[in-house]
Formats: sequence, C-alpha cells, structure tokens
Amino acid sequence: MTTAPPPTPLELDTSVALVDLSDRAFKQLIDGKLVEGASSQPVIDPATGEAIATAPVADETQADQAYRAAARAFRDWQHTTVEERSRCLHQLAQRIEERRAEISRIITLETGKPAASADGDVDSALVWMRHIADLRLDPEVVRDDEESRIEIHRKPIGVVLGIIPWNFPFFQTIYKVAPALLAGNTIVIKPAPTTPLNAMLIGELLQDLVPAGVVNVVGDGGDLGPYLTAHKEVDKISFTGSSAAGRKVMASSAETLKRVVLELGGNDGAVVLDDVDVPTVAKGIFQWAFWNTGQVCINIKRIFVHASQYDEFCDEFARLAIDAKVGHGLDPETEYGPVQNAKQFEAAKTALDLAARDGKVIAGGEVFDAPGYFVQLTVVRDIDHASPLVSEETFAPVRAILKYDDLDEVIDRVNGTEFGLGNSVWGTDVERATAVAQRLESGTVWVNTHCAVLPDVPFGGRKQSGIGVEFGMEGLLEFTDTSVIHIVKKSD
Repeated sequence: MTTAPPPTPLELDTSVALVDLSDRAFKQLIDGKLVEGASSQPVIDPATGEAIATAPVADETQADQAYRAAARAFRDWQHTTVEERSRCLHQLAQRIEERRAEISRIITLETGKPAASADGDVDSALVWMRHIADLRLDPEVVRDDEESRIEIHRKPIGVVLGIIPWNFPFFQTIYKVAPALLAGNTIVIKPAPTTPLNAMLIGELLQDLVPAGVVNVVGDGGDLGPYLTAHKEVDKISFTGSSAAGRKVMASSAETLKRVVLELGGNDGAVVLDDVDVPTVAKGIFQWAFWNTGQVCINIKRIFVHASQYDEFCDEFARLAIDAKVGHGLDPETEYGPVQNAKQFEAAKTALDLAARDGKVIAGGEVFDAPGYFVQLTVVRDIDHASPLVSEETFAPVRAILKYDDLDEVIDRVNGTEFGLGNSVWGTDVERATAVAQRLESGTVWVNTHCAVLPDVPFGGRKQSGIGVEFGMEGLLEFTDTSVIHIVKKSD
C-alpha cells in the first residue's frame, strides 16, 4: 500500500510542555526520615529531553541504613495483625486518591505517557491496593480428627527488596508494597534510575503512616542494584524487568537462598484465525501491540495472520498506525508518547533498522525530527520469523505481521521462543479459539483480548519470562513462608 509520511509529534504550548518540578524537593525515605541522597541526578522529560527535577541517589552506606532499619522494624511489624496492616493500606489508598491529579502529572512528565494513561496507572494502583488490603491470611486446617490437628500458617519472610522498572513505576511500586506489608514484611524500594519520582512520592505518603523502617525508598544512579540484591539483610526479592537482568538477580540471591519472584520479558504472539472480522480485530490488536508506545512486557509483539486475510489485515493495521496521534503526554489529543529514555531510543533505532533490512515497512519507519525520544509507530510485513526483530523481544513501537497457512505450524512458531509470558488468540468461533489457546505455552493466554490483567488473577511467566506469580491470593502467598503446626491430640 502507499502511505503518507506520518506528521511530526503534536505540538504543545511550551509553557505547558516544559513544566518542571525543579523547585520541588524529592527525598528518600530511610528509617522513617525523608533524607537527601549521597548524590543526586536530573530526571528527564522524555518528550522534551529537558530536566524536570532533581532526584536523590543513595550510596552503599545509605542502602545499609535502609536495610538495617527494615530489619529492626520487622521485629515488631511481623507481630501486628493483618487488620492493622490492612488499615494502613486503605489509608494510603485514601491519600493517593486525594492527590491523584498531582501523581498522574508526575507520571506523565517522568515516563512520557499520555495523561489519560497516567490517570489509569493511578486508578489501577488504587484498585490493586484495596483488593490486596481486603485479603486475609487465615490458617488452613488440612486435618482435624481424633488423633491430630494439622494447620498451615503463612508467615512473613522478612525484609523484601522491590525493584521497579520504568514503564509503570507508580503502579508497580504499589503492587509490590501492598502485599509485602499485608503479609507482615518490611520493604526497601529501588525505583528505576530514570523514573524515581513516583517512589519518592510514595515514601512521603507513607512516612507517618507506618512505623519507621517498615518502608524505605532509596534512589539509584544506575549502579546500586547489584549491591542491593546481594545484601545479606534481604530475605526476598520482587523484581520486574528484563530476562537478562532477572538472571543476574537470581544469581546474586543464591548465596543466601533469598526467595525470588521474577516477572521478566515477553515476546507475546497474537494468532488471528481465518474467521475474524478484520477491521474489528486489527483495532483490538493494535491497542495492545502499541500500548505504552510498545514498552510493555506483555505487548503483542508478533502478529500471525492467516494468508487469506493477510493483505487486508496489514492494510488496516498500517492505517491505524499512520493515523495515531503522537505527542507530549500533557497534550489532551496525544494517544502515544515518546519512548522513555535515551537507551530505549537507541534500541528503537536498531529495531527500525532491522525492520527496513528484513521486511517491508508499511507505516512509520523513522524517528521524529523533534526534541525528545519520539519514534513513529512502525508496522512491518513480509518479514522472516528468524529476524531478530521477531525472534527477540522488541521494546519499542515497532511491530511485525507474519503470514501463516497451517494452524499446527503457526502454533509451533508461537511456542518456538524462550519467552512464555502471554499470548492471545482472536477468532469468531470462541470454542475453536479457546482450543488453540490451550496449546500455547505462556503464563496467560487470552482469547479475543490481550493484556487483561486483574488484581484477583495470578500473573506470571513460563520459560525465561519469570519465576513465581504476582496478583491474587497466589501473589500474596509469594510474600510468605509456609509454617506447619502439627498437633497430636492422643499420645501413646
């Protein structure tokens, strides 16, 4: 198809676009006190490339202080009731709700995502936290007869290290803090170096809400992670990030047998069956392929379309990409923002080069000639599955559409990856689509939707996409150890 060149990013009044937080003091929370960092670093608005704030950065001494505070606080916090901890989480939710607009604005300036998406991050955090706060960890009686009573109790693990990525920093901080605290643990939070402000704000909200040391937030300049993960005071690590980084986290935890939950990368496939209404399904897949400008572990990254509908689907999908409105997140017309940081911008350029080299680009294909880290939403067709753009995780707004003829063959192609986070199947015949879904190898398989995570449904990956789960009761139990109480009623 012939495509017109995409427009430049939506322009925004400079007085709004360059709103900064330079006069706002962001501090770490260590042992109940808001403190400066050992050093500091600028926080960049990815839509302008300009600094919007200064964030504190911890050194190893401050990290030690945070861990010692968390270990001391655990001695008493573990003995509080679940009801007391639940009240703290509900109070935190109330404080977040009261400052929703402020938090959302910081998310937009820090991540680049549109304001509506930032609002959604805050709202999701509230839904998740309130759901978790209402869960309970009652003992389970597995046997109670004349001879014995056996109970399973769930005990807090100790000091948790929560490592937060940069794509959903507020939401992901909340869904680690909430179950950790409800289970009776204490926690040290390390935000990503490029999006630290959300975590610092959560520290402010929690300072007088929980005892000193129960929650600690330390800044990272990019080199503190290995020290934090190997530290002897850490009992559990909750990590969200790339599979490569997850393997390093797991290796560093081996010395002291730390508990780990790793939510890692994905190369999710979408199988489009030959009975779909193409415009409807193309729109649905487009939403989840480019969600958050293609920077989500469970984005649809490989789209498999039957040969009978391939050309129609490619044309419709490319049209959606060309019509998408890219711009600064504070512009109300913006649908897609920039990629989040300079490193990802370079990775996106590499993906664009691969698209041009290995396939036929039918939408986008370039970075914008504009300040910030803007990349055109890009669609490529007629590309071999062996291309790194397809076989490896692409964390950028570049998506490949692949043709198939045989259903068994395409299932093998979807499963033929080291990743196993999510997949989806799209079809009018739901029973047939569900049968295909049951053959796909991933932690979650959706039918006629994608990325539909819920607070009461466990979420995790298979293969190289992770260990353990988050969300739901199963996610809460990941923050506990099992303790069996075996009582003999009659003795010889």
